[in-house]
Amino acid sequence: MATITVDGRQLEAEEGANLLKTCLENGIYIPNLCYLEQRPAPAASCRMCFVQIDDMPRPVTSCTVSVADGMTVKTDTEEVRRLQRAGLELLLSVHDVACKTCPANRSCALQDIARFLKVGLKSRRLPKCLKAESIVYDHPFVDYYPNRCVLCGKCVAVCRSQSGLPRLAFAGRGFSTVVSAFGADETECADCGACIEICPVGALVARTGSPLQQAS
Repeated sequence: MATITVDGRQLEAEEGANLLKTCLENGIYIPNLCYLEQRPAPAASCRMCFVQIDDMPRPVTSCTVSVADGMTVKTDTEEVRRLQRAGLELLLSVHDVACKTCPANRSCALQDIARFLKVGLKSRRLPKCLKAESIVYDHPFVDYYPNRCVLCGKCVAVCRSQSGLPRLAFAGRGFSTVVSAFGADETECADCGACIEICPVGALVARTGSPLQQAS
């Protein structure tokens, strides 16, 4: 076992355990969107879970750090919060903030993070830049809302862990990146819905009249 100090509090964890997971399991909230234990390696794509670790010159993503005995971690420094607020503001600039009509309203990870960081959901500095296509219907049973999607990749990862195949995958590059469902299988997907359940922002919704919608 290793003993670490997080925000002045001593914690015990397995040597080499994931730092973000260790903090969350001990009631220390660190904003995060893409962390998923099933992944073979942390994606670190959302750039939200920054912490400051003694002897490191700048904040690092806690999902990519392994617990080591004697480690001292701070989750609430000025630089950490600056990076987190900047990352959230970038996400919100490409996010359709229409909470009242979103199925994730009141259970949305973006709402939780914004509330925690004391940041409004509408960016005042960055122009809004949404994708032209508001709904994509390339999955046989699931409607995809690209302007809600935060590209956390949880749906892609959980789909692969469930089926062993990439039924969902990222497509495109840069601002044009979306989640593609061209590999979706009607037989397997009809009894699953894991991608919908894991989505933190309501970007994947069971299509009306589909087997997934009827089973919910």
